[in-house]
Amino acid sequence: MSPNPSVVLLSGNHAVSNAVLLARPDVVPVYPITPQTPILERITELQSEGRLKTELLTPESEHSAMAACISASATGARVFTATSSQGLMLMHELLHYASGARTAIVMCNVNRTPAAPWGFWPDQTDSLAQRDTGWIQVYSESPQESLDSVLQLFRVAEEARVPAMLSHDAFYVSHALEPVSVPSQETVDAFLPPFQSEFSLDNALALSLGAPANQENWRRTRVDLDAAMARVPGLMREAGRLWGELTGRSYDLVEHYRSDGASVVLVTMGSMAGTVRDAVDALREEGIAAGMLKVRLFRPLPADALREALAGVPCAIVLDRNYSPGTGGVLHQELKSVLFGMANAPRVHGVLAGVGGVNVSPARIRRLVAEYRDRAAENGPVWME
Repeated sequence: MSPNPSVVLLSGNHAVSNAVLLARPDVVPVYPITPQTPILERITELQSEGRLKTELLTPESEHSAMAACISASATGARVFTATSSQGLMLMHELLHYASGARTAIVMCNVNRTPAAPWGFWPDQTDSLAQRDTGWIQVYSESPQESLDSVLQLFRVAEEARVPAMLSHDAFYVSHALEPVSVPSQETVDAFLPPFQSEFSLDNALALSLGAPANQENWRRTRVDLDAAMARVPGLMREAGRLWGELTGRSYDLVEHYRSDGASVVLVTMGSMAGTVRDAVDALREEGIAAGMLKVRLFRPLPADALREALAGVPCAIVLDRNYSPGTGGVLHQELKSVLFGMANAPRVHGVLAGVGGVNVSPARIRRLVAEYRDRAAENGPVWME
């Protein structure tokens, strides 16, 4: 267990700021955007107080912030940034560059509705739209999980040399205050040693970054990136296990809740998991064998863990707080792909629930279970009313 941890009432955003303080990053380029701004504000306060020894950069846009992240990481610096919604999408071009250059940047994205129309509500479409950029993606349910996940992602990103994104829902997590156990600096230092980059830009070395490549060499960079991504699930599991030994809070790629012997499993990501737990408890009291599967690691998609978790389950209902036009829920589509051809796969229903930040109550989830657990799977998305 962590020596002398302190329990503090923190929002999800300030939990992330505390994790950044403990991680000791060398460079932090950040541009403010609602509802991420409290992360930047608190980091700025910590630096001005002399508690956070970092080079804090405030460029003119999110695009410039990510460019600064890439440049700093390429010199061997430990780098953190944060953004949300339109800011993340403005970074899109450089997200590809960051992964192709194998930079170990860690970023917190606060999930928020993309425009148009303009909105500030929790919705995971912004980060899920970046799923092919080559970034690790982890989704957090609570301020505590956000703090813990940022620290774990620094360890994993720097080991795999792949950038990593921690996403938590706007307001439900970003601004919600909860008791958070903050580990000691001694504990974090034992878990997260100083970053030693395998390569870095140095005037004394004959190296270049992102230079033109022919077809075969460009392809090889993707083969190498694929090999690095293949290591991530194992690195995530090891980081979650070690963190559990140090703090008592273990993490895995997916999380189960009352899923043993379940006849119906609700699958989701992020803050909706808390609501699903309440619904599962109520369903169990009603005699319905319900359970939950929370997907924590989304990229790389933990296919083996998902197949193992749902093998033999009669029915799975996927609750997506996102919408991919013409396709439906992103997690629903990915899960169907993973389970395709599996002999004992469940019937899979996709429900667009909470899109745009619409509240999803435990009672509504219970009605969904009653409606779909005995029905044949349908191909099209279902909009929750």
